Amino acid sequence: MTDFKDRERAEEAKYAFDEENAFKIAARRNRLLGEWAAGLMGLTSEEADAYRKAVVQADFEEAGDEDVIRKLLGDLTAAECDVSEADIRTKLEEKAIEAKRQLMGES
Repeated sequence: MTDFKDRERAEEAKYAFDEENAFKIAARRNRLLGEWAAGLMGLTSEEADAYRKAVVQADFEEAGDEDVIRKLLGDLTAAECDVSEADIRTKLEEKAIEAKRQLMGES
């Protein structure tokens, strides 16, 4: 019975660890995405910092990435940047890979 409890605790710990890493990767990805978008919009350093935070916050509106994509598309369109939803989705995937590499490099 002890082996089963130990295995169960180990699985729960692994699940918690994986979920925490997924959250960290998504937050870092969103920050990197915000940095990319801020560059396209020509924001100042202070504005870019605030914008990166706003993109991270946008991800808490609903499950999935649609809230972040919607924010970026709206902001970039308002700033008259020539970026499509497909461009944003591609950049989102690129930044997810970059965020994961950065996080793994810190470990």
